Amino acid sequence: MTSQENLESLCSGTLKQIVLPDSYNYIAMFITLDCNLYCSYCINRFGELNFKRRVLDGDEWLRGINRIVSSHDLPVTLQGGEPTLHHDFFSIVNGIRPGLAIDILTNLEVDLGQFMENIVPGRLKRDAPYASIRVSYHPEVMDIKKLAAKVLSFLEAGYSIGIWGVLHPKWELEILRARDYCLGLGIDFRTKEFLGEYDGVMYGRFSYHGALIRDKGPLVSCRTTELIIGPDGGIYRCHGDLYEGRVPIGNILDPEFVLTDEFRRCDYYGFCNPCDIKLKTDRFQAFGHTSVEILVHGDSNE
Repeated sequence: MTSQENLESLCSGTLKQIVLPDSYNYIAMFITLDCNLYCSYCINRFGELNFKRRVLDGDEWLRGINRIVSSHDLPVTLQGGEPTLHHDFFSIVNGIRPGLAIDILTNLEVDLGQFMENIVPGRLKRDAPYASIRVSYHPEVMDIKKLAAKVLSFLEAGYSIGIWGVLHPKWELEILRARDYCLGLGIDFRTKEFLGEYDGVMYGRFSYHGALIRDKGPLVSCRTTELIIGPDGGIYRCHGDLYEGRVPIGNILDPEFVLTDEFRRCDYYGFCNPCDIKLKTDRFQAFGHTSVEILVHGDSNE
């Protein structure tokens, strides 16, 4: 029996619940890593992004997502890549059980009429300090006036939506001009730090500076506050494991999987992804949060 046949066999029945620990702050569902844009500074490409993996279909995603039990203020965030490129995107959104809130990270390169026809505003709206549909603006490949017009259409239709721009050093002035333009139209536009290296300088505020040296570091143990699911249903310890194609700790369709907040050994310290070690706000917009906690055990992992 192949690994895929084994997984399908395991998932043929009802799956027991996956209860998130109280310490968890984020649920990231990377339903596809495909994207219809190509930005030179994409954080997904910080490492060696591995696209060659199976992608769950809509029914499989729903079997996995609907077994998750989390607090009412912790939504399932559908993202990618560009999540709307998944061929079952609308059925995934509409098939998620009502008890789970939904957020979407998107570049909004979608057919507005088709989106609005398939997803009602109330399904993507909750009591939170930021929008449920978070649109990424990339001046390298997008026009802010066209994007703002789309967002205004969504706002007028009652959707919870806003725009985010990454303050890349090359594009910072354009991002700030776009922010002022959108705020003048009544659109919520927020900025995020650029994470990564540009012209030999590492940008971002990080809790573990040795984690980004791109060289072998000490043996460590790591504990996450995020449920990160890849396109194949793999459950990953961190963004670094997801993007580099490392072995997951389980699968969202494995009926025996139990989620814990334990520390796990990691042999890849030094090759972390900036998203995991960034000093940032949590889902309540309180600053000082980092997605992972790292314990160093020695000088070398050899």
